[in-house]
Amino acid sequence: MEEKPVLQVALDMENIERALQIAKEAVEGGADWVEAGTPLIKSHGLDAVRLLKKTFRDRIIVADMKTMDVGGFEVEIAAKAGADVVCVLGVADDATIDEAVKAGRKYGAKVMVDLLGVENKKKRIQEISPLGVHYFCVHLGIDQQMSGADVFATLREVAGASPVPVAVAGGLNSETVAEAVKSGASIIIVGSAIIKAKDVKGAAQKIKQAMLTGIPERTQEFKKYTEEELFEAFAKVSTPNISDAMHRKGAMKGIRPFINRRRKMVGRALTVRTIDGDWAKPVEAIDRARAGDVIVIDACGGTTAVWGELASWSSKMRGIAGVVIDGAARDIDTILDIDFPVFARHVVPCAGEPKGFGEIGVEIVCGGQQVATGDWIVGDESGVVVIPQKDAVQIANRAIDVMERENRLREEIKQGGTLSSVQKLERWEKVG
Repeated sequence: MEEKPVLQVALDMENIERALQIAKEAVEGGADWVEAGTPLIKSHGLDAVRLLKKTFRDRIIVADMKTMDVGGFEVEIAAKAGADVVCVLGVADDATIDEAVKAGRKYGAKVMVDLLGVENKKKRIQEISPLGVHYFCVHLGIDQQMSGADVFATLREVAGASPVPVAVAGGLNSETVAEAVKSGASIIIVGSAIIKAKDVKGAAQKIKQAMLTGIPERTQEFKKYTEEELFEAFAKVSTPNISDAMHRKGAMKGIRPFINRRRKMVGRALTVRTIDGDWAKPVEAIDRARAGDVIVIDACGGTTAVWGELASWSSKMRGIAGVVIDGAARDIDTILDIDFPVFARHVVPCAGEPKGFGEIGVEIVCGGQQVATGDWIVGDESGVVVIPQKDAVQIANRAIDVMERENRLREEIKQGGTLSSVQKLERWEKVG
């Protein structure tokens, strides 16, 4: 290993043309090793490794095979394709890892053991180090990252136990790579913070600089959000981003936005159930709501208003984030003037009477979506989505990931591509 830490760019994507261009920019920015990520290998086979080796003959090429069986055979074919390092899973049988190492010696490739999924990592290191592996990798998987898990405690434990250099992968960016080096990693594997960047070369340069100097480069991009940071995360993304992150679920149907342009509503739900035209419980909910809450009203889809200007003024003065009504609102012109977010199924001039039927704080259905008090509600010009509070951290991070991937695609389109050509849609059309 070199004395300086190595920057490995992980090309975790499905299109080889995009991967090659991104890799070229990353290498210009200082990437030392280039990884054919597992999605790229599954998409294009070992031709992806061949192309990378032909393109970057002066760089170490890593094949992230995630081998679980026939270790000797998989290392052999990866090495013949041009891989200098081949990744084998630590949860594989000892015999698989042993065969992988032997094949590596024969065909000129080194073996990196990925500890993803290994529960007792120190014990596993002791068990397979005598087999002659060259590197261990502390890997916090993408799905784990979405739940806000931390890689550094594990990294320090592994670095202290490993007799060979340690690599680390797990949502690292320019703000965290310095800590990764200090925690004992010799190989810093970065995927999203490079391959999703608008300026790939610049992103790689910042990350490499932070690795070499030990000084974090502050960033608001490519980070993972915790429970305490959910408002910040949801405020960054659009409702389409969130719907995509929820596998096209969570969007209310038939609820129209009545908000000033580029206005966004983000907050926790306080639910209300009432009947058509009965505005007592919706107005009483204003007194119960906390600053930042969104009042969500099931008015049975009714066409008599349960909300208007004075309710909006009351809410605005209390710091309430907005209201969503499966029913009717009125005074929309004035509500827009006071800049209070309202989302409703109908707009009408007539209001009902405060009779007092209904409940506050119970589970309701609004726009076809179940909503419980405490769920996250996000609304913008595209509509309203509901995020169950138990899934909020994961959905927030996945929505950020969707946004960042679209940011990169937007840049490639601006450089002369089209959505179809960049995504290679014809290649990925469903067969049959």
